[in-house]
Amino acid sequence: MPASILVTNQAPREQFPALKNVSLPWIFASDSLALMSRAEVLVHAQEAVAIINQGELRVDEELLENAPNLKVVANVAIGTDNFDLSAMAAREVWATNAPDAFTESTADAALALLLDVTRRVSESDRYLRTGAWASEGMRPALWEGPLLSGKTIGLIGYGRIGQAVAQRVRAFGMRVLYNRSQVVADDPNYRSLDELLPEVDVLSLHIPLTPSTRHLIDAQRLGAMKCGGYLINVARGKVIDEAALVAALQSGQLAGVGLDVFEEEPVIHPELLTLPNAVLTPHLGGAAREARQSARRMAAENVARVLAGEPPLTPVV
Repeated sequence: MPASILVTNQAPREQFPALKNVSLPWIFASDSLALMSRAEVLVHAQEAVAIINQGELRVDEELLENAPNLKVVANVAIGTDNFDLSAMAAREVWATNAPDAFTESTADAALALLLDVTRRVSESDRYLRTGAWASEGMRPALWEGPLLSGKTIGLIGYGRIGQAVAQRVRAFGMRVLYNRSQVVADDPNYRSLDELLPEVDVLSLHIPLTPSTRHLIDAQRLGAMKCGGYLINVARGKVIDEAALVAALQSGQLAGVGLDVFEEEPVIHPELLTLPNAVLTPHLGGAAREARQSARRMAAENVARVLAGEPPLTPVV
């Protein structure tokens, strides 16, 4: 059976320069915009020695059993929760990601959501397009939102992306507090999670999905926030209990939310779709051209090294 490199979406070959001298056929997704479906992946898995994965492909026992020649799965992404690492290790299949590529683009997306939900950009855009502005006339008080300057933002997670968000919001005059898994006792801006929640006007999430972070933001923690606060999530959807989130938005406990990720994406909680104070984007945090290209180069480098018998540059362990 011929060996091949499986790429779960279409992308120009020149964006994978490290593979230009690898003499293996490539199999791309058939649709120019959509990701390769899991069913398609399983069809081609028998011949795959490497998978370059753009999306949320689950690398689990089922896939591994259907891919006996697989040596590496390279995520064109920061996230790694799609990997069953123990199953991959048992079969000596490398898992890699692109940890640096999407820092700036994801931080930009977080700031875009923050500005949109607080200044009600999408909400007022929808209003204008109905013709209501022309028929009702100027109603300035209808669109009032808070000034970011002087407000406090709390960052849960303070790695590369969290710190990039902090740099951006400080330029708007915001005070930055943060929580991270490692206690930082000598930093006056560090807070435990219980200390952080009631102190902030905006809560922004920048943590991976792990057993300990699943539904980290639940009804109890939403209730501990300031009434009328805002929540931004560009991390992973499952770190929020969406049913509790909807209840907090409906009650006014939260004034608004900006979400780029969802609990069961691409399926969205139906009540979120009806709420005017919810700004929703389809997991586009990394969708800057330069970021995607950088991540593809890293994925290609990781695959090329593994196929040459060397360890990858950015293994997930």
